[in-house]
Amino acid sequence: MGFISELRHPTTWYYKLVIAIAALALFLILTGAAISESLVYRMVTPARSQSDINLDTFPGHLESLAYSVPGEGPRDGWFFPGLKSAPTIILCPAYESSRGELLTLASALQDQQYNVLLFDFSGQGSSGGRSTLGFGEIGELRAAMNAVASRGDVDAERFGLWGVNIGAYVAISEAINDHRVRALAVESPYDRPEEMVGLLLSRSGLGNVPLITRMAQAEFRWMNPQYRNVRPLTAHIGTLTGVPQLYMEPSDDPARSASTTKVFRASPPPHELVVVPNGNYAGMLDDEKRNYENRIVSFFLAHLPPTGEEVSPGH
Repeated sequence: MGFISELRHPTTWYYKLVIAIAALALFLILTGAAISESLVYRMVTPARSQSDINLDTFPGHLESLAYSVPGEGPRDGWFFPGLKSAPTIILCPAYESSRGELLTLASALQDQQYNVLLFDFSGQGSSGGRSTLGFGEIGELRAAMNAVASRGDVDAERFGLWGVNIGAYVAISEAINDHRVRALAVESPYDRPEEMVGLLLSRSGLGNVPLITRMAQAEFRWMNPQYRNVRPLTAHIGTLTGVPQLYMEPSDDPARSASTTKVFRASPPPHELVVVPNGNYAGMLDDEKRNYENRIVSFFLAHLPPTGEEVSPGH
């Protein structure tokens, strides 16, 4: 009773010190929790950048492809027709990016007779909802692939995937479980969506604040309890044996470079790791962007060559 009484009405300096420290610790924890909650909310509801183009006048006979994502509703993608019965390359945009930023890469692939699809993830570009930093977006990619495969004018069993950070995580996850993915080019993948939380905090400068990263990751897991049993990529990436993989790590971002190396080292051959000077495709200068596009196109030409008849406009 004396101890409890001292806590309620401290009379000695050391009890007062203990109470002051406890109060300060509680204040810091509550403040950190509030900051973490705010940061995670901003992460899963990123700023949306949307590009509107005229499908009738854009080069390449661009078409709109309507499809539906279970639990999310109707979506639409931009389909660039290539050769009839040729494979399709699907481009998975980066976090806070959109399909409109990938038009030149899509055109470069279409020029080599590939069919190409651009689409947006939830909470990005033209799509509403919120991001799960890769968990739910896997189903969105699969829905888009199924819509392309059902067209009848593409090779429904041969797909190539390209993606950056969230797009890279989703592309690898789908490739692990989908035999239709025959080649994979990814930049800045991460092992688990929780790691993306840490990468985003590092970018904001808050990654070194004690407990903030762990609190934010815990908050993110609390917001997505349905995915608590999802294993990291490195736990089952070995199933990609025989699937050509190109991993690109940006030299301008050590954290993303490290996450790329981690996934690459766990991946099976045939695989290749290359360093790119800039991890921001949309912000690249013309020559730099052209070199990047040539690398992607060369990879798919080598490992997923297009074959078949040329598709006429409007099928």
